[in-house]
Amino acid sequence: MTVALGMPTLPAPVLSERRKTRQLQVGPVGVGSEHPISVQSMTTTLTSDVNATLQQIAELTAAGCDIVRVACPSADDAEALPAIARKSQIPVIADIHFQPKYVFAAIEAGCAAVRVNPGNIRKFDDQVKEIAKAAKDHGTPIRIGVNAGSLDKRIMDKYGKATPEALAESALWEASLFAEHDFYDVKISVKHNDPVVMVRAYEILAEQCDYPLHLGVTEAGPAFQGTIKSAVAFGALLRQGIGDTIRVSLSAPPVEEVKVGIQILQSLNLKERKLEIVSCPSCGRAQVDVYTLAEQVTAGLEGMEVPLRVAVMGCVVNGPGEAREADLGVASGNGKGQIFVKGEVIKTVPEHAIVETLIEEAMRIAEESGQTIGEGEPTVTVG
Repeated sequence: MTVALGMPTLPAPVLSERRKTRQLQVGPVGVGSEHPISVQSMTTTLTSDVNATLQQIAELTAAGCDIVRVACPSADDAEALPAIARKSQIPVIADIHFQPKYVFAAIEAGCAAVRVNPGNIRKFDDQVKEIAKAAKDHGTPIRIGVNAGSLDKRIMDKYGKATPEALAESALWEASLFAEHDFYDVKISVKHNDPVVMVRAYEILAEQCDYPLHLGVTEAGPAFQGTIKSAVAFGALLRQGIGDTIRVSLSAPPVEEVKVGIQILQSLNLKERKLEIVSCPSCGRAQVDVYTLAEQVTAGLEGMEVPLRVAVMGCVVNGPGEAREADLGVASGNGKGQIFVKGEVIKTVPEHAIVETLIEEAMRIAEESGQTIGEGEPTVTVG
């Protein structure tokens, strides 16, 4: 028996077509408008601790991270790069500040790409020719990562602060230096902690170049604040088709960055949805504890990766309609719940049996569809 799961059979609607860009390869991951938007994060371990770094990379990989960045501020970190790049299951980008010699070390180490911050690498412009040659010889892309907190002094003297124009001009200047040496495997980021400034900087870039763009709100803050800032900024740009890779920068474990990034892309139909739980926010009409029901169903289905939409509804106003639209749902009230599968009521159960029944039916649907159950996490949509 084949079970048609709840994602539409037609292509999912998107807000805008992707901005056309150059294409490049970060290891096996394609970056640019012809490839899916990838989710990145950055390790928090000492890169010189190879085992700890690889363990964290493995955790990020399991969470769905596509590309990982590792810091390289010291010689010990540079010496660890070959082993990390070789053993990581996802492409590794070396993050270089201050010491240009580590750019060459990262390229030689086999890193999938190198991120450079021209604003705090002494006399960076004088070394672009050598960096471009080494990167070209090894097929290593370069990300020009401009940060508001470390702009080139010349740009700061011109603009007085990190304006959108200053960020964009800095990045475009550095890209032009690489272009002078016939090197175009470049990705650009211009990060700022203010989403409004950040969005405008990327809009300027999108108007003036065709390089792939890596989106990020730098120093976004603790998990809640950083999630909001990133979602708002990314949404504003992705609405215009701008953005080829993303990183949600949070003061939280890096796996949380990946979860948020994936959810942002899934919510915009820019990444295939997996398990989605639709639940009402509860109100005076609710006749059951929707919060608890939703939490228990979410916990019970953790790890299911099938594209399954489950509706957990608590009143008779929107409940039946939402439950019918989902693959699996419950409309609750009067101490019981109507269980829907693909729009049809299959049974009515007492309130205490709702969670158990939904989980059983979800497992049954997953098995009948031939889908696997992995270790991902469900998305939760509160309507």
